[in-house]
Amino acid sequence: MITGKKVAILVAEGFEQVEMTGPRQALQGAGAETAIVSPAKDEVQGWNHFDKGERFNVDVALDDAKPEEFDALLLPGGVANPDQLRGMPKAVQFVKGFVDAGKPIGVICHGPWTLIEAGAVKGLKMTSWPTLKTDLENAGANWVDEPVVVDRGIVSSRKPDDIPAFSKKLVEEIGEGKHKSGGARAPARPENRARQ
Repeated sequence: MITGKKVAILVAEGFEQVEMTGPRQALQGAGAETAIVSPAKDEVQGWNHFDKGERFNVDVALDDAKPEEFDALLLPGGVANPDQLRGMPKAVQFVKGFVDAGKPIGVICHGPWTLIEAGAVKGLKMTSWPTLKTDLENAGANWVDEPVVVDRGIVSSRKPDDIPAFSKKLVEEIGEGKHKSGGARAPARPENRARQ
C-alpha cells in the first residue's frame, strides 16, 4: 500500500487516455492521491488512439506545480502529449526535478520523449513504444522490448496492453520510495561512501 503518497500525472492535450486512467486507478486503489498537472487550462483532452476521448479536470496548473510537493511522477504517452511537453521548458524542469531527487517515475509508450529532453535516460535500461527505440538509444539508454522494465526507480512500458504489469511495478517502486541514483546522475563519490 502507498497510502499518503502523492503522485503527479503530467499530461498535455492529446495524451493516450487509458495510459493515464489505468495506472491512476491502480495508484488510487493502492491508497495514493493523484493530481493531474497540465499546461492546459481547467481541462485537458484525452485520446483513444486517433479519436478524441474524455476531458479531465486539471488539478494543478503546470506553472504552479512543484516536484517537491509530490512523491512520484506518471508520464502517459500518446504522440501529441509528450511531443508538446518536451518543447516546454517548465515541463522539462518539472520532470527533471523528480529525476534529480531520485523519486519514482512511471513512463509508458511515447512518454520517454520528455525524459530524453530532461537528460534523464543515459545509462538506463528502458522500454517504450518501438518507434522510440532509436531516440532512446541515441540518448544513451539501453532499449529492450519487454512489457515492463525497472531501472533506478524509473518504470517503463511499451503500450496499453502492458498497463497491468506497469501499474503493479509502479506501485511497488513508489512503496520503496526515493532511489539513491535516479536517472542519469553519477554514482556517489568514493569519499562519501568511505565515511562511516
